[in-house]
Amino acid sequence: MNHLIFPLISLLTEWMKPKYDARMRLLQFQTQMLRDRIDAARIVPTPEERSELLRLGELCNHDINDLITVVVPETYKTWLRKARSSIRFKRSGRRRIVEAIRRLINRIAGENRDWSYRRVCGELKKLGIFIGDTTVRNIMIEDELGPPTVARNEKPTIAWKNFIKIHMDTLVACDFFSKKIICWHGTYTAHVLVFIHLGSRKVYHSYPTLHPNGDWIIQQCRNASMWLEDEGLEIRYLLRDRDGKYPDEMKQFWKAQGCNTVKTPVRAPKANGYASCCTSLVA
Repeated sequence: MNHLIFPLISLLTEWMKPKYDARMRLLQFQTQMLRDRIDAARIVPTPEERSELLRLGELCNHDINDLITVVVPETYKTWLRKARSSIRFKRSGRRRIVEAIRRLINRIAGENRDWSYRRVCGELKKLGIFIGDTTVRNIMIEDELGPPTVARNEKPTIAWKNFIKIHMDTLVACDFFSKKIICWHGTYTAHVLVFIHLGSRKVYHSYPTLHPNGDWIIQQCRNASMWLEDEGLEIRYLLRDRDGKYPDEMKQFWKAQGCNTVKTPVRAPKANGYASCCTSLVA
């Protein structure tokens, strides 16, 4: 009896082996797909992967309800119907951005870190490249270039130390320091306004005054502007703290010189550390 059972078992094993191998290959292929998409939020098989899944599924007579994991069985059956109707698979989603355009976006955003993605998109339109601002935003996020916010009254979300580092050669910081003066008539406080160019560490300071009013501060800004021009130093940003002595006209003056005035964050004395250190040394 045994001499009949063992041959039958061997024949049955050989008959089931191809189907068993196909099931294993189908599982292995899906495992490889999952490994290739470890960081992906969802799985979108490519046309080549769909064709391979159908080929392996055909070896299993398309009995894959307990095998298919990357998609639901209904999706697999939809692919099968389309394949039998000779409908070609198409890639899902939008077409990828041309690599040259992506490099251009990286260059524009990288050289202008304080620009929002909408401004980058506007610059591309000037070059005749029409692309959605959401696409530009996603590219900037993928390449770790921001993006800064675009709200009207909201500052760019760029780290303060990165802002200082990027604009070091075009950034001037200013700050006051004061000294007590004792004389026969009493005690007075003399104020001095200091400007420091961060890139070159060159310093300009005013003559002391007992009355640092708005007119005096504007005059010192004019003197500092002429000093910067004589030294050949470029300025695009003026960094200052939130001292109440600064008049509103100071911002308009520097804006006319092509310079933006940037205030330090509230209660952050270290944000203007270069000027604070300079005033300490001068004092």
